[in-house]
Amino acid sequence: MRALRHQETSVLDATTTLFTGAILRTVDPDTEEAEAFLVHGNRFGAVGTLQECRAAAARLGRTAEEVDLGGAVVVPGFVDPHAHPLMYGQMMSWVDCGPDKAADIPAIVALLRAAADTLPPGRPVRGYGYEHRNLAERRHPTKAELDQVSTDRDVYLMNASGHGGVVNSATLARHGVSRDTPDPEGGTFFRDAEGELTGEVSDAACNILTGVGGVKIGRHGPNFHLGDEPAEHLRQLRAAQERFLAGGVTTIGDCQVTRREFDTYLRLADAGELRTRVGMYLLSHLLDHVIDTGMHGAFGNARLSFAGIKFYADGTLGGWTAYFPDGYVGDPCRTGQLYHEPEAYRELIAKAHAMGLQTATHAQSPDAIEMVLDAVEQAQERHPRPDTRHRIEHCGLPTPAQIARMHRLGVHPVNQTQHYYNWGEGVTEAIGTPGERFNPLGEFLEAGVPVTLSSDAPVAEPKPLEAVQAAVTRVTRRGHRLGEASLRIPAADALAAHTLGGARTLGREHEIGSITPGKLADFTVLGADPLTVDPGSIAAIDVLQTWVDGALQHSTTATSTEGQP
Repeated sequence: MRALRHQETSVLDATTTLFTGAILRTVDPDTEEAEAFLVHGNRFGAVGTLQECRAAAARLGRTAEEVDLGGAVVVPGFVDPHAHPLMYGQMMSWVDCGPDKAADIPAIVALLRAAADTLPPGRPVRGYGYEHRNLAERRHPTKAELDQVSTDRDVYLMNASGHGGVVNSATLARHGVSRDTPDPEGGTFFRDAEGELTGEVSDAACNILTGVGGVKIGRHGPNFHLGDEPAEHLRQLRAAQERFLAGGVTTIGDCQVTRREFDTYLRLADAGELRTRVGMYLLSHLLDHVIDTGMHGAFGNARLSFAGIKFYADGTLGGWTAYFPDGYVGDPCRTGQLYHEPEAYRELIAKAHAMGLQTATHAQSPDAIEMVLDAVEQAQERHPRPDTRHRIEHCGLPTPAQIARMHRLGVHPVNQTQHYYNWGEGVTEAIGTPGERFNPLGEFLEAGVPVTLSSDAPVAEPKPLEAVQAAVTRVTRRGHRLGEASLRIPAADALAAHTLGGARTLGREHEIGSITPGKLADFTVLGADPLTVDPGSIAAIDVLQTWVDGALQHSTTATSTEGQP
């Protein structure tokens, strides 16, 4: 895949800094024994012994400022190739109704009512984070229960999966949804045994929440693109960016970009406030627009770039909308759904592939994953291309045969181990024993399939060290170890999966992902070594500093960010 062009720092303006006194985990076999590294401008100028780095500075005609990191651990800047930063920033202003805040439905109602009391009349009440299997009632709330919050303004409670949630009666009435309203393609208005609306909505049914003139995506995915004023979206994206940097993340793949996200990124970049790298995957409802404008490959600069197209095959395990045609063990009446019929999906992938575009498809169930692999294989047969790196997002439950096909087709799964850390028990409750294999990273390694970790924020917090710990231990938040030991991976592989692995899925491994001479100087300073601490304590390691382009962007050990652009 093509590497994106980057913006070089002027030789005259470049600073030269030699970092010493650290344990280096470079994720590069050629530099793994290094004891120091030199940053010249926005790139790694040298990585090796102290003498080698000083000699490199001399060759540049520079006297390097030396920074002793005091025994800290340095890793490449974490790459989070599947996240939703604006959605995450927006939800930071909503009511947290997650398991740490509410153990049952009355507690959720109380939180939302308290928020309603502080909002101006008519302002919607929005909450997030509930997972029905974590509630005492072990069910979704209903519209009647949310009516206790308000009957004259919209109330929306988003499921932790992001693929839907529950609304009150006022929301349904405002948008003309009744018991006779048909389900939209790719979405569901859930009903009880008598055919009455329960208030639960999923996927394309969430289009009603974006209002008149808002972003409409039809059957192309869950609609979480709720509008606010542009200035508010900028504030939300800034806040989200801070959280990513605090977790040590230097590069993000936004895996569902509509005009809302595109506009906000451009505004932030124009203001000089884009402090992480962002690769944008435009949602598939924009595919024809992308083709019409001639966007037939990755482009952009080192901070903001277009990477590919995001598709959906099925729904989510957390919301029980992933496609299991024989029904869920936890609810045989639910089968989940496909967003597109297989033939229609194959044509979409073929169209994107023929244009030279990378695709990234959300698929959780074996049936959905098979649909993706069939489409990729057919597209390659029609238009052979080397190294396409088509992606499968989440890729929760592939069969061993499908994993072998991924290797043969060069498909990259992009996993989120924090999903099973947060609610892995729920997967086995939903689909039974096969759920123990959820995210089978060890099987990927064994088959030679690339392993890539990401957060899917806001579904999980952008905390790469938590994802690394989950990949190494497969122990959930509740203390349950999910699946056999063969599904776990070593800490070194997990670290690589959240750095160089992420860079590869974005087509940028020649620029980022490891501490290698010539690459962009993105790195993260940690308080302990994730490769040597007890695996169960990796998530507790402190992120001390985060550097992008050789500039300090986040620090818990300094009072300023001198050099920050």
